Parts: sequence; structure tokens; C-alpha cells
Amino acid sequence: MQSKHITIRTLLMAAGLAVAAAGVAPVALADDPNAPTAHSDSVGAAISDTDITAKVKVKFTGDKALKGSDISVTTTNGVVTLTGSATGPKSKAYAEKLAGEVKGVKSVDNELKTPSDSKLGADTKSAASDVKQGTSDSWITTKVKSDLLADSVTKGLDIKVITTNGVVALSGKLPNKDAIDHARDVAEKVDGVKSVDIKGLTVGN
Repeated sequence: MQSKHITIRTLLMAAGLAVAAAGVAPVALADDPNAPTAHSDSVGAAISDTDITAKVKVKFTGDKALKGSDISVTTTNGVVTLTGSATGPKSKAYAEKLAGEVKGVKSVDNELKTPSDSKLGADTKSAASDVKQGTSDSWITTKVKSDLLADSVTKGLDIKVITTNGVVALSGKLPNKDAIDHARDVAEKVDGVKSVDIKGLTVGN
């Protein structure tokens, strides 16, 4: 009789453990840190680069604020690159804003050019050309002076040399007309010299 009581008691305990286990299992699963969780960007991450590019182009098409702009769109790993031209700084910034609003876009690399950028580039080239010309004129002046000092006829003569855009102007007093002509010949032989102005050279003591 005692043995039967123990057996029933054992069965009841086993049943209780089973029920308890069934009751806590769902809670344990919900609290499992390794359990998969939903991410808010899962949909965006699933969007392909091709889809993003197409959606950005659709946003640009027909938008009055971008009228006159010529924009190319490429997407790599969610990063949108805009190339081409925009009508101005505002339309350039607006295009970047529109592209950034498309789902799945991680960032926007805005490489659009505007008319002001082109002008800045032209000004920079012009400035570089001016510097180059200035350096060339300076070099010509130094070379002409050096050759005049080294020449047996013009050596020791006080001749001023100024170069502007490759045109050498000589000035000073020389002993005779032959010396003036010779000074011109020396200057003309220097590389980069376009012409020599000898109106500043006079005959005198």
C-alpha cells in the first residue's frame, strides 16, 4: 500500500514538472538573447542597388525644381552617387535631398557640377596661366640680362630689361647705334622672346 502511494506521488510530481515546463518554455524563448529579432531596416536592406537607382530617377523625373539639370544616378551598396550637372547650388542640394529620401539609401555622394563651378574652374586655369606667364617673363628678363653682361660688346653697359608677355623692352644709354642693334640681337636670341623693343635705348655718354 505504501509502495502504491509512493508511485502515485511520483507520477503527480512528474506531471507537475511537465506542466511547469510547458508554462515557462515560451517565456524563456522570448527572453533568449540569441532569438531572431525584427529590424526596422530589414526592408530597406533587401532593396537592391538597381531598385534604388530606379526609384531615385523616378523622383527626379518631372520635378520642376530640377528642370534643366542633367543628372546620372548610380548606386553601390546603398550609396547613391549623383554625377552630371545641376542648374545651380539650390537644385544641386535639392537633388541630394530627394535621393536621400528613397528607402534603402545609406548616403548620397553629390558630385553634381553647377555653372558657378565651371566659372571657378575657368578662373583657376586663368590664374595658373597668369602665374606661368609671369614666371616665363621673369626668366626671360634674367636670361637677357645675363647674356648682355656676358657679351663682349654690351658687357659693362647699363641696360634696363623689362619683359611683358614675352616682349622685351630695353632702355638706357649706349655709346653708338651699333651697340643698340647688337643689344637687340642678343635679346632676340633668348628662348621665349617674341619681340624686342629698343625705343628706350639712346645714344649718349
